[in-house]
Amino acid sequence: MIIDCHNHIGADMLFYLHGDFPYAQQLVDMTRVGGSLGITHWVVFPFVSYAAMDVTKFRSGEVGFGNGLETVPYAFENRRMLEECYQLFPEEGRKTLPFVMVDPMRNTHVQAAELVKLRAEYRIHGIKIQSTIIQADIKRLAHEGQVFIDLAREWDVPFLIHSSVAKDDLWAQAHDILDLVEANPDIRFCAAHSCRFDKECLDRVQALPNAWFDNSAHCIHCVGAVGDLPYIAPKSRRFDSDYSDPARVIADLAAAYPDKFMWGSDSPFYSYAAAISGEVVKLISTYEREVIALKAAGEPVVRRIAATNTLNYLKLPNENILS
Repeated sequence: MIIDCHNHIGADMLFYLHGDFPYAQQLVDMTRVGGSLGITHWVVFPFVSYAAMDVTKFRSGEVGFGNGLETVPYAFENRRMLEECYQLFPEEGRKTLPFVMVDPMRNTHVQAAELVKLRAEYRIHGIKIQSTIIQADIKRLAHEGQVFIDLAREWDVPFLIHSSVAKDDLWAQAHDILDLVEANPDIRFCAAHSCRFDKECLDRVQALPNAWFDNSAHCIHCVGAVGDLPYIAPKSRRFDSDYSDPARVIADLAAAYPDKFMWGSDSPFYSYAAAISGEVVKLISTYEREVIALKAAGEPVVRRIAATNTLNYLKLPNENILS
């Protein structure tokens, strides 16, 4: 068993209309490509922008609200994904563990009511938040977003939250996420993207019994570390490893944080390309590269970070429930 704990299903109209890459992934394609590499199960959730946003602003890359195709954040996207997994392609869908996406700041009680309806129809394994793209301060999860904390507690499901350390990211700072983890010790959380290799944050994950991290989009994050790019923790705070070798970094993280590290590809966001300030930025990896870096750590580590730890985070007693 190899569980990929971080994958997007569907389409992102903001990325598509603005000319960014990637912007879509089909369930069948994901399982076909990943399955050929040895992946057996996938945690999945929708893409990030949603139809209740003002899509007329997307071509210019702006984020706006109101004047949308829908009225409730992620209501369409969550249902669309669950229908794809459970109704359209149940053979592929039985290998997935769907999470719903939420906006922690906007129309939260209406979102929660829609989630209650969905859960009456489909199994939901967790709640995903990517607050940077939608410019929703993750700290609002403790305020108007508290309704999602309450649902996670009632349903006994975890959160998976996009994390950042970039100074200009006002919405998803890793230390703010960990403050939420500490304030809710009875709820499980995963901070995505290895907290951008910020050792202080990773050590804090290690110390908190209800915290995990994933290494989604690992290879391009290693590229960022080699180049000292601003989306990675600066050297003074960076976990010590050889970032020219993504496989070495996985081995070192697994040794330092043996029970808290979960492997994920972030498919299809293991690659990213966009024109930024008139310059094309391309950070390109492949599903195969992500899996090669994982498997280089050896079977015992693979078993731990791509099965055991993830099953514990999901609170699934053993892998039989997924068979």
